Amino acid sequence: MKGVEREQKGEQMLIKIYTDGACSGNPGKGGYGTILIAQDDNGKIHRKELTEGFKVTTNNRMELLAAIIGLEALKKPCDVELTSDSKYLVDAFNQNWIDGWQKRGWRSSNKQPVKNQDLWQRLLKAKEPHNVKFIWIKGHAGHEFNERCDQMAVASANSDNLLDDTGFIQ
Repeated sequence: MKGVEREQKGEQMLIKIYTDGACSGNPGKGGYGTILIAQDDNGKIHRKELTEGFKVTTNNRMELLAAIIGLEALKKPCDVELTSDSKYLVDAFNQNWIDGWQKRGWRSSNKQPVKNQDLWQRLLKAKEPHNVKFIWIKGHAGHEFNERCDQMAVASANSDNLLDDTGFIQ
């Protein structure tokens, strides 16, 4: 994605990332959809869509993976607005849950191991070089990019080309 790989006039480029995860059964077949949008110096909008499906996973894992894949696609440090309909994802950062989990050695407030720790750690690494603002929106409420991400996630979950979610423990 041309616009994602450069900096704008000495400032970090603003990238908008929209994400969604889907699962048929929970656990079950799942998929994620991610859209990255950037504007170049000439005002041209660049858009990239990323999606994959998995044989057995959970909805929360797909929500996290959608965000991870979007952030990992960035080639240079960026200012990012990451929009998701997942309270699980957004609240982990906006309510500082993730800080508490790390301080407690990846234990929840009730001392249980944090679920999806592999993806949370990967997300933290992917997020590290960027300034990320997490934005929650209501799902299935007509938001153009959220609806498109959902379509991609569902289509990928229902495809014949499903991957193994190697971090999923049943």
